[in-house]
Amino acid sequence: MKNLLITGYRAHELGIYNNKHEGIPYIRKAIRDRLLPLAEEGLEWVLTPGQYGVDLWACEAVLELKLEYPELKCAIITAFQSQEEQWSEEKQHYFRDLISKVDYFASISKEGYLGPWQFSARDDLLLRKSDGILLVYDEDSGEASPKFIKRRAMQKQHAEGYLYLQLGLEDIQSVADEMRVFQDVDPVD
Repeated sequence: MKNLLITGYRAHELGIYNNKHEGIPYIRKAIRDRLLPLAEEGLEWVLTPGQYGVDLWACEAVLELKLEYPELKCAIITAFQSQEEQWSEEKQHYFRDLISKVDYFASISKEGYLGPWQFSARDDLLLRKSDGILLVYDEDSGEASPKFIKRRAMQKQHAEGYLYLQLGLEDIQSVADEMRVFQDVDPVD
């Protein structure tokens, strides 16, 4: 696999409203752990839609992995220009800082938000340009925005053999539990 799309929950769907939330490092580590074997097998690009939440935390995970795998690249492709304008000042700064660090940034529409068709056009491009998807989503916890891309990815999987990987809330909880165990262990003198 050369190109992987990563997307999933928006931050607010997880009850996360700023970058100080204690759950973000666990989500980022779970994504990084899933990416590691793919990077070892030659993954070249990680693509995200750049929404505030899993998309941006995935970019952070890729930027961490680039220290070990400098050939790995990250792209943010948004649905429309200036999507972050309605976000808080803190989130805007965070987003702009991230786009300055990724290897590629673009918007499908060169205008602001005009309608939901922009999201569909973005998803069309991301699905077309990727060999598989890592979706951070757990429908057992209730439906949320990732259900739309999941439906399309599953259709592409059945039609073309598109790779579908899922990272659920139980997977993230396992990473959190593991990280907490290591944090509670006293260093040996």
